[in-house]
Amino acid sequence: MGIGEALIMPATLAIVATVFTDSAERTEAIGVWSAAVGVATVIDPAPAACLLDHFWWGSVFLVNLPIGAAGLVAGALLVPAVPAVRGRRLDLLGALLSVAGPAFLLWAIIWAPGEGWTDPLVLGTFGTATVLVVVFVRWERRAASPLLPLGILCHRGLTVGAALIMLGAFAMIGTLFVLVQHLHFNLGYSAAQTGWRLGPMALALLVAGPMAGALVQRLGLRYVAAAGLVLVAAALAVFATTNTGDGYGRVLVAVVVLGAGAGFVITSTSDAIVGTLPGRALGVGPAVDSTAIQFGAALGGAVTGSVLADRYRSELARSALGPGEEAAAHDSLGAALTGAGRLPEQAGAAVARAARDAFTAGLGPAMFTTASIALLGALSVLVLAPRRIHSDDSGDQS
Repeated sequence: MGIGEALIMPATLAIVATVFTDSAERTEAIGVWSAAVGVATVIDPAPAACLLDHFWWGSVFLVNLPIGAAGLVAGALLVPAVPAVRGRRLDLLGALLSVAGPAFLLWAIIWAPGEGWTDPLVLGTFGTATVLVVVFVRWERRAASPLLPLGILCHRGLTVGAALIMLGAFAMIGTLFVLVQHLHFNLGYSAAQTGWRLGPMALALLVAGPMAGALVQRLGLRYVAAAGLVLVAAALAVFATTNTGDGYGRVLVAVVVLGAGAGFVITSTSDAIVGTLPGRALGVGPAVDSTAIQFGAALGGAVTGSVLADRYRSELARSALGPGEEAAAHDSLGAALTGAGRLPEQAGAAVARAARDAFTAGLGPAMFTTASIALLGALSVLVLAPRRIHSDDSGDQS
């Protein structure tokens, strides 16, 4: 599935850049594209949860077969043919290095809360990731047909846009990772009810994406992207201050504001990535965009989950649970509630209550960490981002 996504996503944005040569039309088209990407990401849990409530778990994969078949037919009939750029060889070593470095980094972040941030294996994994990234850069500098021509990073819109869209994906997916658990385990909604309660985020994205496309033409990348990141930070601050007794109302405010902010960020930065490149590099820009989204999503889940897990386990250790009860709740809130169901009623209720309190206590550090990163991104975009996006061959953006 990862390989398939890697083949599809960059191509879709490259098609938009090829078909819409006028900058204003292209920005509007990218607004629709980003809304579709965001909405698809957010609404996916709802039908998947409905299937899980009524059918075998594998149905969440099989349901995509008719969708994929429809996509094949639509692609054959509707996608315009773009001439291939021949003469370049596949940079297989560069591709392997580009995967290995981030993979080791994510593994270290995920395992650090359980093993300890100073554990030799965790530190060694961080070191290995650093070495692999350095080797990747050195190889790309001297490769005859590099996977990522490093000179393209001189286009400021591309570099800033990739960093910002990674931050947007980091915040949105990292928050979704926690939101689903909060709705399902803390508030007690079923899988289907949880999925549908994330729906307002999709509606906000659907409105914000095209709106951002129009605003970029009037205000420029800096202010639209900065506004989006500020909205993201505000949403995370609302969610971070959740208390044990709070219901869905606080979550609703957070998901709507988060969806609006993510729509602003994805649209403006995708336009920066595509609009800043000359025609001969249109294939690389969308690939960078897709990679930034996927890496940001993976990093957001890993970092947010790690910070939350670290605080969750610390709170459990300070609770009044006995060693056996604490061990049953140690791994996660979901595991704690499952274990609590196997215990005598009074002991099970104590484990469930302590686990929910510990999870809620972990929301603040996890969400405030992500909100701080979003605010730092907002300040950075105001300083570093080009005012206007245009394509040229020099890489110099005003």
